Formats: sequence, structure tokens, C-alpha cells
Amino acid sequence: MQQQREPSASESYFWPSVWAIALHVLVFGMLFVSFAMTPDLPPAKPIVQATLYQLKSKSQATTQTNQKIAGEAQKSAARQTEVEQMEQKKVEQEAVKAAAEQKKEEAAQKAEEAKKADEAKKADEAKKADEAKKAEKAAEAKKAEEKQLADIAKKKAEDEAKKAAEEEAKKKAAEDAKKKIVEDAKKKAAEDAKKKAEADEAKKKIADDAKKKAAADATKKKAQEAARKSAEEKKAQALADLLSDTPQRQQALADEQGDQVAGSFDDLIRARAAEGWTRPPSARKGMKVVLQIGMLPDGTVASVGVASSSGDGSFDSSAVAAVKNIGRLTEMQGMKPSDFAPYRSFKMTFTPEDLAP
Repeated sequence: MQQQREPSASESYFWPSVWAIALHVLVFGMLFVSFAMTPDLPPAKPIVQATLYQLKSKSQATTQTNQKIAGEAQKSAARQTEVEQMEQKKVEQEAVKAAAEQKKEEAAQKAEEAKKADEAKKADEAKKADEAKKAEKAAEAKKAEEKQLADIAKKKAEDEAKKAAEEEAKKKAAEDAKKKIVEDAKKKAAEDAKKKAEADEAKKKIADDAKKKAAADATKKKAQEAARKSAEEKKAQALADLLSDTPQRQQALADEQGDQVAGSFDDLIRARAAEGWTRPPSARKGMKVVLQIGMLPDGTVASVGVASSSGDGSFDSSAVAAVKNIGRLTEMQGMKPSDFAPYRSFKMTFTPEDLAP
């Protein structure tokens, strides 16, 4: 059902105003016609008319009296006329005054009506402005509500997108973790297999090295025993030669025997050091370490230090430990001071090949 529009204040006063204006115009028209149709009044005539008769027989005194009476009558008639004219003028003035009052009242009424119309117009405009303001506020409220709904929808969409991204990230992370676990398991299995193979190879190598070492130790021991016996025999022979020959011959033989004994002790020190040497993993062919060794006359190893490093600390330490493990060389007991003097403090060079069994 269509809502009927309420008439504004200006529309409410329109027709009454038109009728009031038309009525005033009609009243003024009638007044104008009444003034126009009013007949001209004849000049006032004296009420008392005196007829003067000149009587020859009358005296001058009578004539003067009559003239005086006639003059008084004229004066009276004039006064009457003047009074009537004044009354007429007063009536006309009152009519004009009444018309002016009527006009003034009509003007006041028109002003009042105009004022009311203006107030009604202002009220209508204020009402329209208020309605416009309310409509604007309603539009702004609607716009704000729409914006709020749009923001809520946008946030919801962002949250859903974020949640979906997180779910996808979690899923991918789980798949990657699963894949990594499988790869790590494969890698570990391969490493375990490699380690097992290396361990088996190391065990096999250790066993082979042990066999080789045992064989080399046996060979070396036989060689050392043979060298020891040979040295003893040489020493005994040299001693016999010294006792049986001339002093010059004895000195020459002693010097020669000393050189042979020195070379034999160097070989003996290397052989004994090799017996107690543990090969470090870093030992390589070509390495060379010079050790400073100090010994006592009874053949005890008193001190061992590195005079020149091989560049590998592990190999240097293993060589030092191997010489210290010799402990004492009983073969050096009974040596002449002159023969022992070079072994009080001396340097020896060791290589992995020298210490290897």
C-alpha cells in the first residue's frame, strides 16, 4: 500500500491565503464603486430666507435693521452650510481612515500570513533537512554496516585461506618428514652395511696384520738372535785379538770393533723399539722423526724427546713411546766408557718403515 504524502505547511496555507486576498480585493472594489457612485451634494442653502422689500416709505433705520437681519440670516445659512460640509468631510475622513485601517489590518494579516507561511516553509525545510540528515545518517549507518560485513567476510576468507595454507603446510611437512624418515632409514641401512663391510674388512686386515706381524716378529727375533750371537762372537774374537797382538794392532782392532759395536747397538735400539711400537692410523710412508735419546751406562733409557718432528703428532708420540718401552738394553752393560760415551745423549731418526714389523 502506497503511503500518502503529508501536505507541507506552505501547501496547507496556500488556499486560505488565496481566498483572503480575493475577499480583500472584493471589499476594496466595492468601496471604490460606492465612492464613485456617491452623487454630488447641492450647495447648502440658507434655511432662513429673507425677502427684502424696499419700502420707500420705510425709514433708513428700518432698512438697516432689515439689512442686518438679512446679513445675520446669511451668516447663519453660511454657518449651517459649513457645519454640513464639515460633517460631510468628517464622514469622508472617517471612511478613508476606516479604509486605511482596513488596509492596515489586511497588510498586517498578509504579513502575519506571510510570516506563518515563511515559518511553515522554514519548518518544512527544517523537516526536510532533518529527514535528509536522518536519511544520510541511515545511509552512512548502512554503508558502515555493509563495510563491517565486508570486513568480516574478508577476515573470514583470509582466516580460511590461512587455515588452508597451514593445513597444506602441515600436510607437506608430514609428507616431507615421512619421506625424510624413509630416506634416513635407507641411508642408515646403507651406512650400517658400509660400516659392517668396513668392520669386516678391518677385522680381516687386523687378522692378516697379526699373522704378518707374528711371522715378522719370529723372523726378526731370529735375525736379532743371530745378530746378537754374531756380535758376541765378534766381540770375543776382537778381545782375543787384542790380547794376542801388538799394542798398535790392538788399538786398530779396538777402533774397528767400536765402530761395529756402535752400528750393532743402533740396529738393536731400532729393533727393540719396533717390538713395542703401535702404528697410529695417520702414519704414512715417507714420514721421518728425529728423537733425542739419553741413556745410562747400564743400558737404561733415561729420556726420549722429539728433536725434529715429522709433522704428524701421533706418529711422533708413537715413536717416543716405542723407544721408552725398551726400558733397558742389557747388551750395553760392560761397555768401555769410551764406547758408551756416544750413547749418553744422541739422536736417532725413525720412519714408519723402521718401526714396522
